[in-house]
Amino acid sequence: MLEKTAADSYTEFVEDADPRLKRALAAALGPQRGLEAAAEALAYGWEHWDRIQSMENPVGYLYRVGYRSGLRRFRPVRLPPVSAHDDPWIEPGLPAALNRLTERQRVSVLAIHAFGWTYAETAELLGVSIGTVEKHVERALKKLRVRLGGTS
Repeated sequence: MLEKTAADSYTEFVEDADPRLKRALAAALGPQRGLEAAAEALAYGWEHWDRIQSMENPVGYLYRVGYRSGLRRFRPVRLPPVSAHDDPWIEPGLPAALNRLTERQRVSVLAIHAFGWTYAETAELLGVSIGTVEKHVERALKKLRVRLGGTS
């Protein structure tokens, strides 16, 4: 039986982690910056794979690497306004309301409600408990309802 090389091990890790990192960092930093930050985080991961592969939560660690990288290089995220002609229909005030949430609230609510992640997956990514993610989502949804004119 052939033993896995570091390259094989990292390739398997990236196949699982890449889409998750891209979605999470896009939610936190915006689409373009999120993709760039994910690429930088994965490059960092390859350079330090000998240390990172033994971590309890390597995806969460690389999320933080990418997030810090994105913050150093760019201004705070602002989601683009919604055009009246875009499909599918999106509440025009949603991007501005999402921009006013804290970063963790925005990542939590987008990961769960837009990307279909579970609370456990989101908690693992952020390095917090499931209960903390539940609170972030609860508070984010309450703020969004108030800002968008719904019931609180």
